[in-house]
Amino acid sequence: MRLKHPNLTIPEQSLVVLAGASGSGKSTFARTHFQPSEIISSDFCRALVANDETDQSATKDAFDILHAIVRKRLSRRLLTVVDATNVRPEDRKALVTLAREFHSFAVAIVFDLDPGICLERNARRPDRTMNPRVVRRQSDRLRRSLRGLKREGFRYFSILSTPEEVQTAKIQRQRLWTDLRQDHGPFDVIGDVHGCFEELTQLLSALGYNVQADAQNPTARHPEGRKAVFLGDLVDRGPDSPSVLRLVMAMVNAGAALCLPGNHEMKLLRKLRGKTVQITHGLDKTLEQLEREPPEFLKRIREFLDGLISHYLLDGGRLVVAHAGLREDLQGRASSRVRDVAVYGETPDVPMTATDTFGLPVRVDWAAAYRGQARVVYGHTPVVHAKWVNNTICIDTGCVFGGKLTALRYPELEIVQVPTHRIHCEQIRPMHDDTSLVNKKDRPWEDLLDITDVLGKRVITSRIMNRVTILEASAAAALETISRFAVHPRWLIYLPPTMSPPETAPEGDCLEHPSQCFNYFRKQSVATVICQEKHMGSRAVIILCRNHEACQRHFGLPEPQTGAEAHFGLGMAYTRTGRPFFSQPAQQAAVLDRLRQAMDQSKLWQRLETDWICLDAEIMPWSAKALELLLTQYAPTGAAGMAGLNAAMHSVLAMQSRTSTSSLECDVLLDRLRQRRACVASYVESYGNYCWPVVELCDLKIAPFHLLATEGRVYDDKDHLWHMNILADLCKADEELLQVTPHQTVELGDPKQEQGATEWWVELTSKSAEGMVVKPLDWVVRGKRGLVQPALKCRGREYLRIIYGPEYTMPDQLERLRPRALAMKRSLALREYALSLEALHRFVSGEPSHRIHECVFGILALESTPVDSRL
Repeated sequence: MRLKHPNLTIPEQSLVVLAGASGSGKSTFARTHFQPSEIISSDFCRALVANDETDQSATKDAFDILHAIVRKRLSRRLLTVVDATNVRPEDRKALVTLAREFHSFAVAIVFDLDPGICLERNARRPDRTMNPRVVRRQSDRLRRSLRGLKREGFRYFSILSTPEEVQTAKIQRQRLWTDLRQDHGPFDVIGDVHGCFEELTQLLSALGYNVQADAQNPTARHPEGRKAVFLGDLVDRGPDSPSVLRLVMAMVNAGAALCLPGNHEMKLLRKLRGKTVQITHGLDKTLEQLEREPPEFLKRIREFLDGLISHYLLDGGRLVVAHAGLREDLQGRASSRVRDVAVYGETPDVPMTATDTFGLPVRVDWAAAYRGQARVVYGHTPVVHAKWVNNTICIDTGCVFGGKLTALRYPELEIVQVPTHRIHCEQIRPMHDDTSLVNKKDRPWEDLLDITDVLGKRVITSRIMNRVTILEASAAAALETISRFAVHPRWLIYLPPTMSPPETAPEGDCLEHPSQCFNYFRKQSVATVICQEKHMGSRAVIILCRNHEACQRHFGLPEPQTGAEAHFGLGMAYTRTGRPFFSQPAQQAAVLDRLRQAMDQSKLWQRLETDWICLDAEIMPWSAKALELLLTQYAPTGAAGMAGLNAAMHSVLAMQSRTSTSSLECDVLLDRLRQRRACVASYVESYGNYCWPVVELCDLKIAPFHLLATEGRVYDDKDHLWHMNILADLCKADEELLQVTPHQTVELGDPKQEQGATEWWVELTSKSAEGMVVKPLDWVVRGKRGLVQPALKCRGREYLRIIYGPEYTMPDQLERLRPRALAMKRSLALREYALSLEALHRFVSGEPSHRIHECVFGILALESTPVDSRL
């Protein structure tokens, strides 16, 4: 359409092409009405590639740059202005093509000024010399092509013919019809109705609407101002399409609802316009029902359907509604292609007439590859169960075919359904059942990760830390772990973060001491900490489901049949790097069965209102891998060290016996050898305390210390005492397998309590405990400088002998080890902590798998960061 002066209304998502001879005022106009970042000038691009904006030999390269910038901006839905002469149709063709590629409107603003005015302005410009014949030729070419602007593809255009028109013109930006981001709801999105009027009124009542179900004058409005969103396919196949249309039109006119077009509405609209259409797929029933309606009602229907918008962006762009769904790059755009996809669905690279074995159009399972941030709610293809897939959900549950009429409450994300009263139509193609094992074989993507979701440098935003950067090299290292060794990806909802030690103790024979932990948290203004025994075991994440149905519903894993898979069906235990904790399926099955019995006996399923649970725990003794390490590394080191020292002492004593007088040097050497032998003896005793053979289940001990998450909850809002009390009840139900984690709270600033905790640490470490973990009482704490360390590990003197070597407590070794650089370790601890909680929150809130694995993968990637492994 031709824009009128002085107000030029242009869509917010558009490519604005300025066209006019040199000196017509395009650049001045652009600077007046548009932001500098929105303007892409051919002169500027010439300067980029040739250091001279008047160098015409650089024109081709300059326009290559210009088109590349335009492409990037349009892909990001940004209004873009091209400032160039653009006087010939062939000059404008590439720009129109770009606008079409990105489903943006092409807008032309033409400066058709008298050539004499342009020449006068050019003469006043000292920075360039313009041949008058060139200006006249540009003006002539422009005028000859003006009549074809609409045929070229410009949806909007304006021709400014005088300096006064240019001076008085105003630019007004207009939202696209699909853009309702300012509408935050709340919404009730309703699936395909197909003429089921009784079920629709019943569903609206269940949603809390005040419904007047009079077939001739139906209305409905929610008392709290909620708005219904109808996804289309209101008509055909069902018993009363006219009443459904009356109700929906009344709600839309009253501002109580939004409505989208479905493919059945578009076919009905063509028929009402007098077009020739095939009377199939239930249209015959609708036409028969409409024959009894007055012509005025048919006119209202035609006008209503003609005004429906293809799809909507709602709630700041966080919600997208479209009849057949819509992939991310088409959301919020406007073109015939976008409308076709939103109404009829994505088609594969086959002829539009291609059909499946049931004679129905072939469609692409676009949700499989969806990675958008917005939640997409759609219908069109009937399914047995409404199920979230990659942030998308189909809520057409086949009411007209004997299924249910479904609504999604947003932002609550609650499903509300009413069953059909009877089968109104026999379905040609069986409804898609996402819970069937056969279907999972047909949709293998549900069990696979997409490598493009995790490779390369990535920036992850979490709830407690704005930006966590994952470097490309670190991502490659994590890929090796997760692709070769990790458990089934659907279990990977959490990985434990690394933990930093405290500052090194400035004196004494301990590198780590509780006082340094207390000092750190005191400086962070933490009032109360909790000290927990650090068990000498292997970290384990345990996911437990109450039954097979819960396992399938929450983790998408089918009920196992027979064999090894059956042992893993109701849960999983994995290490802090995502590997299976138990190498034997039967052993894991026995552990999970005991845990499930403990949950039953303690009645925690009921208390927590859940049918699944995720625990952070230590399993003792060390894992089989650690035991192998003990036998192949620690034991030989201790044995060889003791043998070497005995031999050295024997040699010194022999040398001393051959001399007539005592040698001071020999005495000193013997004393040092005795000290070293004592260190090695302590080393042998230390590593021996932490491993024992596991033959039966009773040889294991499991010490849970975090209740991470259950149905609908992540428990980072509960303090650690709450966690200890809940888990103590679980441990009481099976004291043979489960072990309560000893703990005590400390009020910082109370010397007696700090001293008491220190003495407890000394007692623990003297009895072969690894040490203790000191945490703020609350899970998430922010200090003056940001996020506070969630925990500090304070390891005992003898345990550190395993880490630093047998002789580390000798004075010269201690002084060498005291300068420990902790900055990187603490940074990793905070970043991993943020990602671990984010992964849990994303899983519990129903986000797609790739969003959860982004965080888990990030933790594994951070683990590959070079840092002192002894910290």
